[in-house]
Amino acid sequence: MKFALSWLKTFLDTEADADTIAKKLTALGLEIESVEDASAALAKFRVARVLTAEKHPQADKLQVLSVDTGEGAPLQVVCGAPNARAGLVGVLGLPGATVPANGMVLKVAAVRGVESNGMMCSTRELNLGDDHDGIIELPADAPVGTSYADYLGSDPVFDVAITPNRPDCMGVYGIARDLAAAGLGTLKPIVTGGVAGSFPCPVEIRTDDAEGCPAFYGRVIRGVKNGPSPQWLQDALKGAGQRPISALVDATNYVMLGYGRPAHAYDLARLTGAVVARRAVDGEGVTALNGKHYILDAGMTVIADEAGVHDIAGIMGGEHSGCADETTDVLLEVAYFNPQRIARTGQTLALSSDARTRFERGVDPAFLDDGLALLTKLILEICGGEASEVVRAGTPPSGQKTVAYDPALAGRLGGVDVPKGEQQRILEALCFGVVDAADHWVVSVPSWRPDVDGAPDIVEEVIRVHGLDAVPSVALPRADGVAKPTATPVQALERRVRRAAAARGLHEAVTWSFLPEAEAAHFADGQFVWTLANPISEDLKAMRPSLLPGLLGAAKRNLDRGASSVRVFEVGRRYLRAEDGSSDEKLSLAVVLAGEQTPRGWASGKARGFDAFDAKAEALALLGEAGAPVENLQVMGEAGSQFHPGQSATLRLGPKQVLARFGMIHPVTAKAFDIDGPVALVELFLDRIPAKKGQSGFARAAYAPPALQAVTRDFAFLLPLGVPAGDLLRSVKGADKANITGARVFDDFRGTGVPEGHKSVALEVTLQPVDKSYDEAALKAIADKIVAAAAKQGAVLRG
Repeated sequence: MKFALSWLKTFLDTEADADTIAKKLTALGLEIESVEDASAALAKFRVARVLTAEKHPQADKLQVLSVDTGEGAPLQVVCGAPNARAGLVGVLGLPGATVPANGMVLKVAAVRGVESNGMMCSTRELNLGDDHDGIIELPADAPVGTSYADYLGSDPVFDVAITPNRPDCMGVYGIARDLAAAGLGTLKPIVTGGVAGSFPCPVEIRTDDAEGCPAFYGRVIRGVKNGPSPQWLQDALKGAGQRPISALVDATNYVMLGYGRPAHAYDLARLTGAVVARRAVDGEGVTALNGKHYILDAGMTVIADEAGVHDIAGIMGGEHSGCADETTDVLLEVAYFNPQRIARTGQTLALSSDARTRFERGVDPAFLDDGLALLTKLILEICGGEASEVVRAGTPPSGQKTVAYDPALAGRLGGVDVPKGEQQRILEALCFGVVDAADHWVVSVPSWRPDVDGAPDIVEEVIRVHGLDAVPSVALPRADGVAKPTATPVQALERRVRRAAAARGLHEAVTWSFLPEAEAAHFADGQFVWTLANPISEDLKAMRPSLLPGLLGAAKRNLDRGASSVRVFEVGRRYLRAEDGSSDEKLSLAVVLAGEQTPRGWASGKARGFDAFDAKAEALALLGEAGAPVENLQVMGEAGSQFHPGQSATLRLGPKQVLARFGMIHPVTAKAFDIDGPVALVELFLDRIPAKKGQSGFARAAYAPPALQAVTRDFAFLLPLGVPAGDLLRSVKGADKANITGARVFDDFRGTGVPEGHKSVALEVTLQPVDKSYDEAALKAIADKIVAAAAKQGAVLRG
């Protein structure tokens, strides 16, 4: 929300400067996003008088002006404004000044052969208005030579981020109230002095939707004269980022922005019969003030007459009943609308407005009469006319609440002991009523504070005004002895694999949990994709069924920007349908390797891209860190349609328990994500890793190194081509678990000397004696067990 310092000072008697006010607002919980002073950009613009105006010798629409800047000899300026003339006092931009509207830097230049030493400026060029028909005309007694910034005076504009729980600060008066409570001035009372009507209201006003519109107040003002609003009103609205439209519209905007009280003015001549707040009829339509046509449904509240809908209640008025320059009679509407109904209607229609922002947060239900009186007085003051009696249809909710409050809660919940007298002063300055009962206070909550429901909310009010910086830093109590671990097993697992991935040279990425529907469907593998009813955008509509799409997008962005090698990982949740039909979150780790695995070099030769074995290495290493029984894993196919079928696999504990999948990206997937070059993918399903069994406590068993040296033996087997070497390796490891402590493949040969349909696989087996060294008989017995185990896989010892 934006407002100028001058507008704030109409409600708050203060000598504080803009910087002090900005700091205090942030301390009160009303965060300042920016403070802008338009006059700062006008330092090099001067008040100047045109001495002479002669026709340009080379252009019919240009004049050559002699301009007095108040310093030295007059300057020659070429000007095309139709109102430029001798004697006019305007604003001259000197060489070196930057025009605020377009960023152009002025300099001495020839215009059609005539030297020009600056530019006479219009209000649009200085970002002070929309007028561009001529240059600015100042009063004849304006001090020539004065900086235009000094002539205008400084009026900083605050941009404040109002949190949803503070509807009372959606008006400048509410912000002034907070500042006054914090000791930064004196709040001026609202003077309404209701305007008595001189004739009965000629329009029937009623509410037929007591739930959506509990109260609908209105009155007619006849004989008004619409047109431009006064300069003070235009300046206030411009400071708030609003474009002045007309006196009637500007008056309603002033009351809304100044007091947080939205209102609407209808052209009475465009209404037919009674004006009613009612439910819309399914399929009914209205063209709003933004020029768009909206189709309504029965869940929406509207303001209508006998001819049809004129207003999407609480959000935006209709185009055909708005006030125009020729409007002479108006109907003023000030109503209370159900916040939930306003929010649902705005979401359904995708329609936002300043009124909706206030109504859906909750306006003051007790401010209908005062709001209508303020609007009436303002219109009568600037547009003239005669007001009718007020019609009050329905009754607004009371908004009155009382809270039992113990002042000691400020210390217990807020962390700072605020004296009772100071607490009472703060609450009463914020217009809370305080009654001191025997053992507690009874605090009455003002009607404009729907966010205050209980004693903790009262503590928040006291502490934020007293000063959050006054809350002392106190260390949390710590029990004696060794601190117990606080992380859950899942949190510990996340930390472990995250550190392991980073230690392996991977860069962590954090991507959206939402995806475009097409990308989510590509990785759904036939599962249900959850979509959001109210997404951030259409490109972030589906919950991700895998972490890989987000990482592929990150890899593509880096490759497109010149990265030669991308190694990224992410630990997060994927979202799937649970057995009961609800959304289920599963912990995963994904890795994307793209580009060059090894750059070109004099020793290595050409650059080498990533391959499926690089992906497998990452999968095995990270599964090991996660505590998976890597030695028992089986390598099997069916990694998924997103993986290249001949260059991918899964890692499983048994046929059905898939712990990970890895491999190269499928060409169709690469095309769908518009990513080129070798890309290897890894996805670990961390939620499927079985918990370790049989370990009591967290201490590891004592390590006892073997007394005897291990020995190795090599075996070469002829193995059918269709049997994976991993299956052979697993069988060999299990042949004699008491003696065999390890085995690895060190050669895979296919060619001369190897029968057709077979391959030669050489294994190195590590044997560890326990009580005594091996003799030949013991070694032969172990070798026989190894050969017998290999035979189960169809392997034959190579002669």
